[in-house]
Amino acid sequence: MVLMVLRAAVVLSSSKLCGKALRFYSTDIVGANPILVRNFIHSALYHPEHGYFSKRSGPVGVLDSSIRFNQLEGRSAYMKYLDKLYKMHDISWFTPVELFKPWYAYAIAEAILRTANLSVPLKIYEIGGGSGTCAKCILDYMMLNAPPKVYSSMKYTCVEISPSLAQKQRETIGEVQTHLSKFNVECHDATDRSRWGKKETQPCWVIMLEVLDNLPHDLVYAPNQVSSWMEVWLQKDNDSQVSEVYKPIQDSLISRCMEIIGTDIDDPSRGRKFISNIVSRIFPKPRRAWLPTGCLKLLETLHSALPNMSLIASDFSYLPDVTVGGDRAPLVSSKKDGKTMDHSSYLDAKGDADIFFPTDFWLLERIDHACSGFSNQIKKPGAFKPLKKRRTITLDSAAFMEEFGLPMKTRTKDGYNPLLDDFRNTKFYLSVPTHNTK
Repeated sequence: MVLMVLRAAVVLSSSKLCGKALRFYSTDIVGANPILVRNFIHSALYHPEHGYFSKRSGPVGVLDSSIRFNQLEGRSAYMKYLDKLYKMHDISWFTPVELFKPWYAYAIAEAILRTANLSVPLKIYEIGGGSGTCAKCILDYMMLNAPPKVYSSMKYTCVEISPSLAQKQRETIGEVQTHLSKFNVECHDATDRSRWGKKETQPCWVIMLEVLDNLPHDLVYAPNQVSSWMEVWLQKDNDSQVSEVYKPIQDSLISRCMEIIGTDIDDPSRGRKFISNIVSRIFPKPRRAWLPTGCLKLLETLHSALPNMSLIASDFSYLPDVTVGGDRAPLVSSKKDGKTMDHSSYLDAKGDADIFFPTDFWLLERIDHACSGFSNQIKKPGAFKPLKKRRTITLDSAAFMEEFGLPMKTRTKDGYNPLLDDFRNTKFYLSVPTHNTK
């Protein structure tokens, strides 16, 4: 969702922490048994019947043709044109790869071509392929620009949890007949290791565009600055209201995530503390932090199934006007009758609202290195410092596009370029394996 689409949030009446639990309006997602917050978010977004993405393909729009930016006078003309498109399609938002097709995907294809080992058949996996626009444009680019043997032998697989989107991807790719033999859709949860089959040892590429923001997160809570963190669970009481309940950390995924993040769980200064323990006890302040446990689970799965993968991920580095509480909190947004509403509680999402999180790319790098096995190496006194198994870099989207893309293709007559100017809150993360296998 581009920065200009992230309107000022509509602030609803917010709930406040009270006692041991926080009560919200009832939701059918929470049943008789308590569930972790990440399970609530996963169901709200991906449940096959009532999930936001699973029950329809409408949240993400598809443009009938590419926007001709060089025919627009400038920013005002572009905004009017975009507003017209949203009203015409009556959808929640257009992805960057859709707004700037084919140029956005072409830049990703060029980045792959420059660094791929072309002595082996090119394999690309895309997690959550949306409408299939990225896959089609990358296949187009390889057909037009790569050596013939690269296109003829390549395989492109979309791993898509939504059956409706999986079907849309097949239709999009089918627009070019020669692409069909190179494309496949696997309809399952990408975090399910059993669905990936045996380990793929050959080099491959994994693409994740606006995937990290929709991965389930867990929530942890502490009553003050010095108390231990507790897991947040959701349960329904006799009045059919959902309450937050707090338990000691015992979930293995939450524990692993907290171990990787370390003392930086809610401290943007990376470990430095500005408030003494004495002041913290006199003026206790409840703490809430969101953990990217869905990202950890996905990267654990990918590194296990595809140990020689190279990764390109793009997502939001920050989100404005978030009213949900907690560090790294999500924006919860729904659309009804053409009007968009932002919610102050994540529990307002019951299958009809998007839940998307900002990505802390510094933490993403730590998780990536940990899942590759770097953090598990034994560090003996006097031994050499372990070598990282990944080479990683984070780039602003504008820098990525200027390096690998053709930004002049998305420039208007007066020089305004929405691809470079309107995506200041997004970044690209590139991660490739090294030869440090020990």
